[in-house]
Amino acid sequence: MPTYSYRCTACETAFDIHQAFTEDSLTVCPTCGGALRKLFSAVGVTFSGSGFYRNDSRPADTKTSPAPPTPAATPAATTAPAAGSAS
Repeated sequence: MPTYSYRCTACETAFDIHQAFTEDSLTVCPTCGGALRKLFSAVGVTFSGSGFYRNDSRPADTKTSPAPPTPAATPAATTAPAAGSAS
């Protein structure tokens, strides 16, 4: 059974409860009798099995092309200090 979170709009009481899918949502706060709101939160998702990665959807005989060659770095031009100049 799934767990649902609720919070009262009047007294801010928050609680979790196990409810079946077929049960109606709670609407009345058990503490003060105020209106309840269902809280929604992020759900952790795990992708497991085949088909979730780039290499899973390719045929086995397809080869990847090599990366194009990059031009070789040219050495920086070095300049010698001019003759007769003081440093």
